[in-house]
Amino acid sequence: MEPTRILIFDTTLRDGEQSPGASLNVHEKLEIAHQLAKLNVDIIEAGFPISSPAQFEAVRRIAEEVNCIIAALARANEKDIKAAADALLPAPRKRIHTFASTSDYHILGKFGHEKYGRSLEEKRKTILKMSIDAVTYAKTFTDDVEFSAEDAGRTDIGYLSEVIEAAIEAGATTVNIPDTTGYTLPFEFGNKIAELKKRVKNIDKAIISVHCHNDLGLAVANSLSAILNGARQVECTINGIGERAGNASLEEIVMILNVRKDLLNYYTNINTREIYNTSKMVSAFTGLLVQRNKAIVGENAFAHESGIHQDGVLKNRETYEIMTPESVGIPKNKIVLGRHSGRHGLKVRLQELGYTVNDEELQKVYDAFIELADKKKEVFDDDLRMLMGDEIQKREEIYELDYLHVNAGTNLVPNAVVRIKVGDKIIEESATGDGPVDAVFNSIERALSIKSELESYQVRSVTAGREAMGEVIVRIRSGGKSFTGRGISTDIIEASAKSYLNALNQKELYFKEEPLNKKEQISEVI
Repeated sequence: MEPTRILIFDTTLRDGEQSPGASLNVHEKLEIAHQLAKLNVDIIEAGFPISSPAQFEAVRRIAEEVNCIIAALARANEKDIKAAADALLPAPRKRIHTFASTSDYHILGKFGHEKYGRSLEEKRKTILKMSIDAVTYAKTFTDDVEFSAEDAGRTDIGYLSEVIEAAIEAGATTVNIPDTTGYTLPFEFGNKIAELKKRVKNIDKAIISVHCHNDLGLAVANSLSAILNGARQVECTINGIGERAGNASLEEIVMILNVRKDLLNYYTNINTREIYNTSKMVSAFTGLLVQRNKAIVGENAFAHESGIHQDGVLKNRETYEIMTPESVGIPKNKIVLGRHSGRHGLKVRLQELGYTVNDEELQKVYDAFIELADKKKEVFDDDLRMLMGDEIQKREEIYELDYLHVNAGTNLVPNAVVRIKVGDKIIEESATGDGPVDAVFNSIERALSIKSELESYQVRSVTAGREAMGEVIVRIRSGGKSFTGRGISTDIIEASAKSYLNALNQKELYFKEEPLNKKEQISEVI
């Protein structure tokens, strides 16, 4: 590998999905994986196969269909590694990514039982052996094995060096140094990478990777510091989503290396013109909105409001812009189709936006498109993204809205009637509420004999104008877990009903797919 090339390891489908309420179904993961391949990432971490049947199936489908190095996560034990290997079986290029805890915090917390050793020193020896055994076993399935030292950011450099050296000796071709808790500062993290290069005698036999979390807002800065000190793979996510405060943002790292070539003599193979499409797709499927002032892909990233800025940009874009919107794939004209557009035009535009559809799927999307086009004069790219997300979610619906009627007014007690399809059954109920949305939610709960805690309710306009599509995103809590649902319609009350039912569908699917190892507490954080 060229010394100035930085590999991009995308973990949106694994760590990114760990964002609270951001669960993705198999079809959504597959669509995102295809788009990541179009973005030209080097490695896609498709999931954690041992954790549930849905995770296993998603990894298997991606391994089967997507032309990229596909990675699967596994803890340092044979059961996890075998599940990862089985899920990856169809992949022409595969990687098993196994990990073990190395910091004293994790060793004493997660491996406190005496069976791992009575003293910290004994426990460290146990972890070392587990790491060696895990890499050795993974190597029997593929030559491409990555080992991660969980919580390396807070791990003693002496012990970390010992574990990394042993993992490489056992056959690891990539060694990942995660800042699992987002604790380190850039100079500190960079020094740790530099020290590993000095101390680990066989470090030249493996690629150094980093996986930084954003708890202190330093994930991207830490990743860059690691690159300057010898790391050649960065693990990151689209829009920076992930556990807690998220991960290093792919688009920020890539564009920093792209824009600051004067100081950073490194490059990636990312097709930057697919960044915007990928960001939009991930946001639509996860229900995690991108903040307006988010770097690179936020709504305000290329907006100029002050008169001085506007004047400068009009005279010369470089006055206030260090990159162009086109360089990250933001189109100049988002109006694409209307009611007279045909199936072929729709299919071509969907492909340009990153979606793959067969003839049967195209017909369903086209029907929804025509219905929308009858309500709107102009259909925008974001409308199409919402339609695609809606159609993909319908594939796994348990509850489906069949009919909705709402009475509300200044001097009326809001009342809603809903009719819900549950398999072959139709259930109809009515209820009142503090407002029309509350009445709709109450009627749904009464119809399904379900009660959930509503954690958040967000409404936004997908595109501009009075005829704009409205998107409602709700997050509910049930059984100790949060679930996000989204619904779209030109009628915001209908969108609210759809979003609530979608969240309930996510909940039902989650509890239907029992984890394969119920008795164990699965840790997915590295």
